Amino acid sequence: MLDFGKNILKSQPFSLLIKAELTAFKTGSAEISLAIRDELKQQHGFVHGGVVSYLADNCLTYAGGSVLGDCVTLEYKINYLRPAIGHTLIARATVLSSGKRQAVCECKVFALSEDGESLVAAAQGTISKLT
Repeated sequence: MLDFGKNILKSQPFSLLIKAELTAFKTGSAEISLAIRDELKQQHGFVHGGVVSYLADNCLTYAGGSVLGDCVTLEYKINYLRPAIGHTLIARATVLSSGKRQAVCECKVFALSEDGESLVAAAQGTISKLT
């Protein structure tokens, strides 16, 4: 399943641009990581919120897709909890509930540094199966 998911990620131009990597993908969950580079930071020196949001959105959709098949994000909400500072970001999403056409998923985004993991954002979204 991981190889299948990696092939999907390779077909996403934005994911390739920022060099995101699918690191785990199984029924009910997904994980995407991203090395932090200067090009992804905003003027205060931490990762731009749009990049953190991308990770949450894409990881939510992977988790939902693991139970629904081909799908898209219907909606999601994100809370930024602290600045994303470190060397790597990791988004981890799980399915909370799923039916035939939709799944509700949650995602936590962590920044990894020499001091360990820090939770930088939490998101929840509804993922919809494509017809």
